[in-house]
Order: sequence, then C-alpha cells, then structure tokens
Amino acid sequence: METETILVTGANGQIGTVLTEELRRRYGASAVLSTDIRHSGNNNILFEELDVMYKDRLAVLIKKYGVSQIYHLAAILSAKGEQNPKWAWEINMAGLFNILEVAREFNLRVFFPSSIAVFGGMTPRVNTPQYAVLQPETVYGISKVAGENWCQYFHQKYGVDVRSVRYPGIIGYQSLPGGGTTDYAVEIFHSAVKGETFECFLEPDSRLPMMYMADAIRATLELMEAPGEDVKIRSSYNLAGTNFTPAEVVREIQKHIPEFKATYKPDFRQQIAASWPESIDDGHAREDWGWAPEFGLPEITADMLAHLREYYQATIS
Repeated sequence: METETILVTGANGQIGTVLTEELRRRYGASAVLSTDIRHSGNNNILFEELDVMYKDRLAVLIKKYGVSQIYHLAAILSAKGEQNPKWAWEINMAGLFNILEVAREFNLRVFFPSSIAVFGGMTPRVNTPQYAVLQPETVYGISKVAGENWCQYFHQKYGVDVRSVRYPGIIGYQSLPGGGTTDYAVEIFHSAVKGETFECFLEPDSRLPMMYMADAIRATLELMEAPGEDVKIRSSYNLAGTNFTPAEVVREIQKHIPEFKATYKPDFRQQIAASWPESIDDGHAREDWGWAPEFGLPEITADMLAHLREYYQATIS
C-alpha cells in the first residue's frame, strides 16, 4: 500500500474505543486499522480480528496494510488479572513481546501503555517521583514493570522507537470500564444519572490519581507525535491529571444531583488501591514534551454527567 497505517490492538477496550475514533478524525478512517479478538460490530471501520499471542498473524496485517505505528492496548487489567494471574501474565507479556519483535523487524513506532500499578508499598505515595522503587503488588503491575524494561531494552538494543506513559485511573463516558481497580470512578457517574445509590468497592477516603479520557488521549497523541529527540525516557513517563477520593466524587456529584447517595463495601480491590500512589509527579513529561492536563474533578464531573444524561435519554426515547 502507498499510504501508511496505524494499527491499534485492543481497540474495543475503554481507551481503545476512544483512541481509534480520535486517530480516525486526525488521520482519516482508512489510515487506522482497529484490531481485537472479536469484532466490535461496527461495519463502518477498518477492522481485523487479531489475537496478539499470534505473531505471524500480526506480521501478516503489518504487511497487508503497510503499518507504520502500533498502539498496543490489548491487556488484562488489574482486578481481572488477580483472578487469574497466569493467564494475565501470559497475555500481557507475550503480547507485548510480539509487538516489540515486529516493531524491530518492520521499523515501527510503538505506544505501550503502562500504569500507576507499577508502584507498590515501598514507593512514596504522595507526588510519586519518576524514578522510584517499583515493587508492584498485582500481576498487572508486575507485567507493566517488565513491559517498561522490555521497551527500554528494545530501544537501547535495536533502536525501536517505543514510547510509553504510566496512566492513572481513566474516566470516560464513551465506554464502560474493563476490570480495573479505578473503575468505580466511571461506574459512580452512571449510577448517579440513573438515580441509583452507588455501592463503592473502595473506602471513602481512598485517594488515587485519576485522569479524564480527553486528557489521556491527548497525552498519548502528543507523546507519539513529539520529535524523537524530545522523548528522553523510553521505559515509561509518569503522567498526572488530578487526584481524589470516592467521598470527594460523591460531594461533587451532589452539587449537580443533591439527592445522590453512595454506600461503601470495600472488597479485594481496596488492598490493590492501598498499594498505589495518591498523587503523581509528572515533571519529566511536562519538561520533555510539554504535557499539561486540562480537567480537574469539577470539570470531569460536569462533563460526565452531561454526556451520560444525553446517553440515557437517547436510550429511553
């Protein structure tokens, strides 16, 4: 093919759904190949089924479509990973290794999403620095630390142009979350709009770093579009948006929906959350490629409620 194509793995996921839409808007629908283990049902997009465990299939698609960049979003997240650690490790690590191998063979640029799950109990929890002790307490976090090291290795050893950020919890109205510990911060808005009492699986004072989907997508694309000489960290950049507790979200929602209520029933995800930072120092991302977030909790709340009201009104009518 004469044109270059961007391939997205895990395109049906929470971030993948929104990222592929923005990539199509920027580069054209024919320039973005969505892939996942099953079809999204949208026949108006360029799509191929792909299991990232099969490198040969990946190579076939790269040749067929003239792929120049891969956004590798296919992964098993924290909560689901704890329910089946071996499965999560195999998919997260073998999938990434296949991506890095084809990137080396075909000279591709790669985006790898890491996570605040790389941190653990030995990490400073407030303003967690870029360079900190990485002793994660979940298989998801373990796989992300290993992934960061593989990314850095492939860049240093083979010159692969791999770029990465450590996402905090991601909040968005466009799709439902996919099994993460920060999922409450999406589910709570759905409950509020539907007039339901929300049962939170974290304690009310569990403070975690969060980011609105619009900021997360913008950060991803800004990093991928930055000049190579500006990308000075090839493991993964700390990335921050805002931070808050479940109780603070409840109070912010009540400014819009005074009758909204939440109860708290912590489960195994509370222990995971307790091992993660409360806030992140992302000074390197700001200095190297100009990162700056736009959404705080008040802006997130107002925008989430507005969009979800539109969504539920449309489903009723």
